[in-house]
Amino acid sequence: MNQISSELKEKLESVNLNDVIPENSLDRQLYFIEKCKKEIAELKEKIGRPLYACVKTFGCQMNARDSEKLLGILMQIGYEPTESEEADFVIYNTCTVRENANTRVYGRLGHLHAIKKKNPHMIIALCGCMMQEPDVVETIRNSYKFVDIVFGTFNIFKLAELLDSRWNSEGQIIDIWEETKDIVEELPTERKFAFKSGVNIMYGCDNFCSYCIVPYVRGREKSRVPEEIVCEIERLVKDGVKEVMLLGQNVNSYGKGLAEPITFAQLLHKIEQIDGLERIRFMTPHPKDLSDELIDVMSKSTKICNHIHLPLQSGSDRLLKLMNRKYTKEHYLALVDRIRAKMPDVSLTTDIIVGFPGETEEDFEDTLDVVCKAKYDSAYTFIYSKRTGTVAANMEDQVDEAVVKERFNRLLETVNEVSHTIITRYTGTVQKALVEAVNDHDDTLVTGRLTSNILVHFEGGADLIGQIVDVRLDECKGFYYMGTRV
Repeated sequence: MNQISSELKEKLESVNLNDVIPENSLDRQLYFIEKCKKEIAELKEKIGRPLYACVKTFGCQMNARDSEKLLGILMQIGYEPTESEEADFVIYNTCTVRENANTRVYGRLGHLHAIKKKNPHMIIALCGCMMQEPDVVETIRNSYKFVDIVFGTFNIFKLAELLDSRWNSEGQIIDIWEETKDIVEELPTERKFAFKSGVNIMYGCDNFCSYCIVPYVRGREKSRVPEEIVCEIERLVKDGVKEVMLLGQNVNSYGKGLAEPITFAQLLHKIEQIDGLERIRFMTPHPKDLSDELIDVMSKSTKICNHIHLPLQSGSDRLLKLMNRKYTKEHYLALVDRIRAKMPDVSLTTDIIVGFPGETEEDFEDTLDVVCKAKYDSAYTFIYSKRTGTVAANMEDQVDEAVVKERFNRLLETVNEVSHTIITRYTGTVQKALVEAVNDHDDTLVTGRLTSNILVHFEGGADLIGQIVDVRLDECKGFYYMGTRV
């Protein structure tokens, strides 16, 4: 679903390639989009066929949103989208949260090299978090010389300019920024869904959890001004969007660096006033910053979804301190109690790491205790992965693999037992579901998402996609429901 505002369309139409290249970041990129558009049109005429672009995304929802921008730019300059990596332009938007993510990318590059040998017009690009690591860039420079363009997380918006540079250069184009003050959002975007969209409200992270590489590759926190965010969502709503997901590494710290400080709760209140917007989600809050003000705003809202993803990571105070999480088990559970006091039916989900360096059985039991007391609807569980470049990678007392696996299985059993008891509370009720797709396994069914973020499958056709409908939840199947439209 291509998103180009009328204002942006006018700006693109007014670009004159005979003018001096603009200095303003947005105008500069629009200039290069038009320049690349001319180049692509000439190349298509020369070879007598369309040109195809493939964008592959690794990692989080912020990466997914960045990939929508990358594809939007590529389509604007004349490429046609494809899922096949046998394309004329292939870009990997990379993740580096775990070491094996890097390994996967290197493995797939070998496959691309073979394809490129058969297609002289093929361009291969790499961007995203993995490219912010100097060792990775050196590896690409020395061992993967067939990669044409390398850039990071801070200059996603420069794709057209970098492509133009590659066409006018013999070697690799490597453009890695350590930081940026520029936030360039008003560019063509190709949304995956017509009815919902991610919206970046801030970038970077200041928390420096000891196991996490994100602050090093995404930089320090930078918030967008609220007026820009509201305007973007208003444009999305005009374009048919019913639900937005507000994105940030730690949305609770939104607004702290702005000239006119504003809290995340105050931003939510502004967004709720947008006519036509039906649902608001956000990802991800940090327990240390989740305020009573936010809980109050959510409890009174008719649009903010009844779901909070509240990463725990560990229930052990000792490990939480080593992780640099800046809260305790007692603080976390007290926060859960305050949330449930105002929103008794809220859906809580979490992230949990098993096997952090030095984890003892007692530490692990503290984690299980929080799972039982917090009563999560579901949990994303991870085995600790040593990440080069983080503080935790150099910690002693790495836990034995067999012990970690045994604890991980026990955690899954506890999560499943608790979650199944909690999630069944909706059985027999009628809930509103936003229909997202025809069911993957049975095309007589559609899949909808409740405000609690729980999925429900029920009879229906593709004509329901994008609609919010009433569904009776007939039977709980673990982490999802089977239902009937009413």
